[in-house]
Amino acid sequence: MKAARVFQLTALLLVFVSVVQVGWWVFDQHSRANDKVRQDRELYSQQAAAGRALMEAGVPAERIKAMLPNLAVSGTAVVLAPGILSSLEQEQRKRLYQYLWEGGFFLLALCVCIGVIAMALRAEARVVKEQDNFLALVSHQFKTPLASLQLSLETMALRALSPEQARTLIDRMLSDLARMEAMVSQILESARLERGQVDLKREPVRLATAVARVVSQLEERASSDRISISTQIPESVEVLADPLAVDVAVRNILENAISAVAPVGGGTIAVASRCSAREVELAVRDSGVGFRPSDRTRLFQKFTRLHAGGGSSYTGTGLGLFIVKGLMQRAGGRVSAHSEGLGQGAEFVLVWPLAGEPT
Repeated sequence: MKAARVFQLTALLLVFVSVVQVGWWVFDQHSRANDKVRQDRELYSQQAAAGRALMEAGVPAERIKAMLPNLAVSGTAVVLAPGILSSLEQEQRKRLYQYLWEGGFFLLALCVCIGVIAMALRAEARVVKEQDNFLALVSHQFKTPLASLQLSLETMALRALSPEQARTLIDRMLSDLARMEAMVSQILESARLERGQVDLKREPVRLATAVARVVSQLEERASSDRISISTQIPESVEVLADPLAVDVAVRNILENAISAVAPVGGGTIAVASRCSAREVELAVRDSGVGFRPSDRTRLFQKFTRLHAGGGSSYTGTGLGLFIVKGLMQRAGGRVSAHSEGLGQGAEFVLVWPLAGEPT
């Protein structure tokens, strides 16, 4: 906050000084132009007086014109040539406008530079804030399964347990380890995506098989939260993508949907595919908490975690949808999200190139 305030005060002072300087330039040029016009008028008046004196002395008009080209001789009258005064005024305005345009451009360039620096500082501050929130979140997310692991191990060490009790504690520990492993994988995967270290294959992948595999792994969790998952994907549909990337993308989208439906006490998740001439769309529609339409693009930004009323995973790392977007872009596909608003559910659509014509 202190650095931002210093920048704001410095920028305001710089703009103020620049405006004063440009104003002084214009005022000084205007004064100089007026002085020059006045001096030129006096000089032309003296030339006109000298021409009249020469005319009275009997000097021929042609010689007077040769000596004083700025004068016009008509009979016995000697006056300034037409257009002399207007050209002086035109030159005066030209110089004044030149300073106005140059000064205005200078101020515009200065304001643009200050605006760019301000946006960069705001972006940096936002990234720092997101990183701080991410570190706090990850610390909390790791602390919970670690505490559960410690409690389970202490329970097993303090007293003898029946096989059923031991099995329950072992399953809990395995679940906690899987949760920590998933978080570590997301962190590492997001870092690899940003550095461009992810090499994806492009081969035909049977979409129904890939989705069924992910759904079978998440069915127990969904059932415990009273969530039913339905799929409607033709067995013949194949997409041109990396098999592991398809698995990761579908898993993250379904986990996000489960996290959005769980807070409302259960609901449904419908997975369906739609084929076009060259693409396959996989739509994942849930009856969860939804999100505000204005948050649609924010969902795929790094470290973004909306509140439970916003449709994003409340307990996640804020990296899942970021990873999905990165994988889809590198696979030649795309991902989008849509919701009518809070409480209206949400639909996420994954799009891949079609590997072959469905039969």
